[in-house]
Order: sequence, then structure tokens, then C-alpha cells
Amino acid sequence: MKKVFFSLFLAFTIAATAFAQEESEHLTFKGVPIDGTLNEYVTKMKQAGFTHIGTQDGTAILKGDFAGFKGCTIGVATLKTTNKVNTIGVIFPEQDDWASLENNYTHLKSMLTEKYGEPSDCVETFQGYGSPQTDSDKLHKLKMDECTWYTTYSTSKGDIQLSIDNQSVMSCYVLLRYFDKINTDTVRKQAMDDL
Repeated sequence: MKKVFFSLFLAFTIAATAFAQEESEHLTFKGVPIDGTLNEYVTKMKQAGFTHIGTQDGTAILKGDFAGFKGCTIGVATLKTTNKVNTIGVIFPEQDDWASLENNYTHLKSMLTEKYGEPSDCVETFQGYGSPQTDSDKLHKLKMDECTWYTTYSTSKGDIQLSIDNQSVMSCYVLLRYFDKINTDTVRKQAMDDL
């Protein structure tokens, strides 16, 4: 009987150790730790079903489905001094009305809050004169950069920020960014050592 208990204890200990070794210290995206070189990470994202579009200036661009949304654009950025991946950005499909943007943002915010808990920071406001009343007015404020709409989740492994964003007056979208703490802190430490 002692042998059976000892065998079960040993098996449990080995399984727990193996599980603990698989747990990454890095923030993850699609279950993949945000770490390694750009080429290594792109290979992992391709295995996860994304299509590599190209790479320029330390950033790889991929396309694919994410969090129930089709046709997302994913940017994988490295720290130029170390060639270590530290930031992942997801641009959700562009929208041409405020209601759709806000709906996508609210849906994703709800899921992120369920997964990561209450946000550490949240700003959802319009600037400038008057408060926009219509969908069209709100979209105009966004296009004129008179709109700050973001939510940040801080974890021990890094930060996740969801926002409604635009690029010029032509392109409006929801943006989700993951910032790995370990790799970002590495570059900051190198910069501090320079001072």
C-alpha cells in the first residue's frame, strides 16, 4: 500500500513540475509567450493560422482571425537593440460608423475584463467644444483626434491596452496591444545603464 501511495505521490510531483516548467514568465498572445526573435515568433504565429504579409523595420505584419473577428491585421514588433519580440498589436476590421466601433470595443472589453479582472485605467471621453450627440458627430470627433477611448489591464507579465483609434480621417478601428514586461524592462535597463 505504501508503494502505491509513493508511486501516486511521485507521479503527481513529476506532473506538477512539468506543468510549472511550461508556465511562461512572459505575457502570451494566442497562448504563445511574447518572447524570442521576430523570425521565431512569426513561425509560431503561422502555425497558429496567421498569414505572414511581410516584415519591415523590425515589425512583422500578419493577417488572420482573432477573438471571433475575421480579417484582423496583427503587428509583431521587436526591440531593435535586442531583436526580442515585446509588443503585439491587433487591428480589428475597419468600421465606418461609431456604433460599430463602440460595439466591438465594448464586446472585447467585456471579454478582457472577464479574463484579466478590472482594468487598471480607463478613459472614454471626447474633447473639444460640445458633447457629440449623434453617431456621425462621434465618428467626426474620432477622425479629428478629439476622442480618447482606451482601457488598460495591468498584469504581472505585462500590460494589455484596448482602444478605439484612427489613422488619418479615412481609417477607424479598434486596436488591441500586448506589451511584454520582461522584454520591455530589458531595453529600459539597457537605456538606464547608458545614463
